[in-house]
Amino acid sequence: MIRIEKLNKFFGDLHVLKDIDITVKESDVVVLVGASGSGKSTLLRCLNFLELKNSGTITIEGEQIEPQTHDLNKVRERVGMVFQHFNLFPHKSVLENVIEAPIHVKGINKAQAVKEGKELLDKVGLGDKYDVYPSKLSGGQKQRVAIARSLAMKPDIMLFDEPTSALDPELVGEVLATMKQLAEEGMTMVVVTHEMGFAREVGDWLVYMHEGRIVERGNPGEVFENPKEKRTQEFLKSIL
Repeated sequence: MIRIEKLNKFFGDLHVLKDIDITVKESDVVVLVGASGSGKSTLLRCLNFLELKNSGTITIEGEQIEPQTHDLNKVRERVGMVFQHFNLFPHKSVLENVIEAPIHVKGINKAQAVKEGKELLDKVGLGDKYDVYPSKLSGGQKQRVAIARSLAMKPDIMLFDEPTSALDPELVGEVLATMKQLAEEGMTMVVVTHEMGFAREVGDWLVYMHEGRIVERGNPGEVFENPKEKRTQEFLKSIL
């Protein structure tokens, strides 16, 4: 589904991503972990082309994507993204937030978009909130609306950039449960998170990044129990 080869990204003189190589297969859940500033979120943003690489290749579903020759909005329809902050439209109801992009970007008729939007809100446990505005929702509910909004575009791949880090601790579980359900349904996912329980339970692959490089990757259980690299050992000791 995703193949990244020799990906490099600079911000001015700062070398943020250094020769990144990752392959993500269909239905894989790949969890990226590492200290703040290790490049995890920048890597996700490069996969969604919100940041443009300096060198290397990004292949999505067998197609090598180059910003100069591809319609990136079309690519983003296939690669959904959920951010740390929910970015909901405050002046639109929950349902209006979910149906906005299918109607205006994909050209789906409103009746169909409403039907599918309600089904998605039911799926994320918000079937009683169609007409509520974001200001009346908890952080966990807002994030579940954001997930439904991404799913409304029917992406093949979902990217999650620290989706629970802005939430109060008691609200984290409801968002992780929604993500776990997606994983069980076979959604291909790349997740940046500090939730190590989720990484261990749901992840197929754990990728540890440090200073813009991939230091270690493997089955989450194996990496947690027996990290090979000294930096991984130090990182896990500091958070577990």
